[in-house]
Amino acid sequence: MPARRVRDTVETALAELAPGPLLAAFSGGLDSSVLLHALAQSAGARARGLRAVHVDHGLHGDSAGWSQHCRDFAQALGVELAVRTVDVARTPGLGLEASARRARYGAIEALLAPGEFVALAHHRDDQAETVLLKLLRGAGPEGIGAMRTLRPLGSGHAWRPLLGLPRAALHEYADHHRLRWVQDPSNADPTIDRNYLRMQVMPRIAKRWTEAETSISQSATWARDAADFIDEEAERALARTQGLDPATLRFREWLGLPRALRDPVLRRWLRAAGLPEPTHYQAAELVRQLGEAAEDRQPCVRWPGTEVRRYRDLLYALAPLQLPPFDWVAEFDGSELELPLDLGTLRLVPYAAAATTKRLAEPLQVRFRRGGESLRVHAGGHTRELRDLLQEAGIPPWQRGRLPLLFHASGALLAVADLWLSEVGAHLFGTEGAQLQWLPRAAQLFGA
Repeated sequence: MPARRVRDTVETALAELAPGPLLAAFSGGLDSSVLLHALAQSAGARARGLRAVHVDHGLHGDSAGWSQHCRDFAQALGVELAVRTVDVARTPGLGLEASARRARYGAIEALLAPGEFVALAHHRDDQAETVLLKLLRGAGPEGIGAMRTLRPLGSGHAWRPLLGLPRAALHEYADHHRLRWVQDPSNADPTIDRNYLRMQVMPRIAKRWTEAETSISQSATWARDAADFIDEEAERALARTQGLDPATLRFREWLGLPRALRDPVLRRWLRAAGLPEPTHYQAAELVRQLGEAAEDRQPCVRWPGTEVRRYRDLLYALAPLQLPPFDWVAEFDGSELELPLDLGTLRLVPYAAAATTKRLAEPLQVRFRRGGESLRVHAGGHTRELRDLLQEAGIPPWQRGRLPLLFHASGALLAVADLWLSEVGAHLFGTEGAQLQWLPRAAQLFGA
């Protein structure tokens, strides 16, 4: 019996689900109506405190009516419903459908309680369409693996109990229980890729290969298993190739990884740094440049929000950097000085915790590198070019122009951030009973 098939599937999935509260995502359409109805008939779902959420995107003139339909439907089932209205911001590079999905999931995540499961009504037909869309976009195993039955979402989890059932089974359930649902006209818009696949492509495939949807879903399962294995191996490989600074990778070891691991390791590394990931072309360009660049070169591959640079044996991942204005100059009297471009603060700190630092009688000048700077670090030692000190210390070239330099009124360089003091600078600050301290923002020094 079709109605029994849906109910048994839901009950089995609930029995296998870890303990936790349950929230049903309810659009008012056929699929989510079937899922909410089936969950509402389950004592197990009720025992988890079943509730529902409807997200009103405001993209259709009838959206307010749809929200009211959802309220009435949920009330008839005795299920608490939260309605959330969102503004769909058009994100560059995303279509309206993807932007609406992002807004919808954002609203759901905000509502999720810790450990709560949000039930989504995706089914086998949705899965087959997703696999084909991913293939057409050149996805790898993770993408072709398509939707997972269970995955983390916000402080909870996304749960898809109907993923193994065909759309036809949901239709039969709805007809059996005489359910009413909302018809969103956008679902019939053939200009939307998923709709085109559902209306034009999948019927032709199914006519020629009657088990196509089952076979495609099975392929997704295989791809998902492969993706999980690759992800576990990538985690281990990242631990082996990462430098002492988490924002670095030992580039030769990374290049030496199997191709199946190289890209996942790169993306895992960037995600941990909170940086956008590259396209496949940009990732391939990074591999090419690293493989072809001579030892004395410093290749850099950029994409929006990210720069990956090589210096010596390491790759550095960082947000795009700006150099301070060439003519920026400020006076420094020992009190806290805010540097430009969010480069942190400079101040004098007393040696004794209870002491108060006197203001310098003669203010010093702070600016950044202009070239040709030098200083004598040790008493009686040779004057050293700042360029040589920076290179010997292994400070990446893109950070050298971002170090604050402290000058005497005579023009003599007294300090390079709090890395080096000249002989004169050490004497000056020593007589004040204080030391120079630079507090860069969030690991600014090495470009993390």
